[in-house]
Amino acid sequence: MINGTTKVVGVIGNPVGHSFSPAMFNAAFKSMNMNYVYVPFKVEKENLKYAIRGAKAFGIKGINVTIPHKQKVINELDKFSIMANLIGAVNTIDFKNGKSKGYNTDCVGAIRAIKEVCDLRNKSVVIVGAGGAARAISFQLAIEGVNNINMINRSPKKAKSLAYDIKTLLSADFTDNSKLDEVTIDFSHIDLNFEYGSLDELPKSIANADILIDTTPVGMHPNIDDEPIAKHEEMHSDLVVNDIVYNPIETSLLKEAKKAGATLIYGTKMLLYQGAESFKIWTGKEAPLDVMEKSILESIK
Repeated sequence: MINGTTKVVGVIGNPVGHSFSPAMFNAAFKSMNMNYVYVPFKVEKENLKYAIRGAKAFGIKGINVTIPHKQKVINELDKFSIMANLIGAVNTIDFKNGKSKGYNTDCVGAIRAIKEVCDLRNKSVVIVGAGGAARAISFQLAIEGVNNINMINRSPKKAKSLAYDIKTLLSADFTDNSKLDEVTIDFSHIDLNFEYGSLDELPKSIANADILIDTTPVGMHPNIDDEPIAKHEEMHSDLVVNDIVYNPIETSLLKEAKKAGATLIYGTKMLLYQGAESFKIWTGKEAPLDVMEKSILESIK
């Protein structure tokens, strides 16, 4: 029951009506008997700075950030983590002592899902797409010890630009950034080779890859019959295939991967683990993964 001591968290974005997060987080809080409530807030672009100021003023404990605010919100924060800085996007904000700090848990969520099924060290990864998700995942893969990332995109120029940007930032000096929180990640061990190419080169890239990650919206509801980015004959049984689309749970790409005998990672796992990381940031407690995952699956049905 909501009362005078209920702690408020939520999500800002536009739109937010489709979000599974309220159901997922509120189920988690209920299962752990925590006096929290998670609320969606629709925020127009021009009101973003007022939303952050208002959250501070109202004593809101934390918020998730979704489209279209993930990049712009950095300018409104007091501090942000090194990963949020590298990725250039924030999806989780923590408010403590009247100050705001931004994090990116998307990268953690995606990689935790992959690490459930394989060791990432010295692996070769193909990433399809060159947007924000591809950027976030690439940085986390680099930290985890992947030795080769092949960026594939409809526009090879965009893939090349992203690869160059990531490699440059991994060797940059951020010590003069006053908003950056303490740098606790060691980048000195990273020895990463970047390749890039067009979708025409995807079959050849998959043949030499250990992991395929699709960060594009191909096959997302309601376009569930979209032609997959790869067919089963282009994949192999030693391949790990991760589609970050979570609705439908089994996308056209994952159906093809199953035919090839590949190991599947569903997009719901990234949603689950990025949410669990936000939960821990706000509460200091480990999230009830089974409860949260059940809520996600029930929301998609």
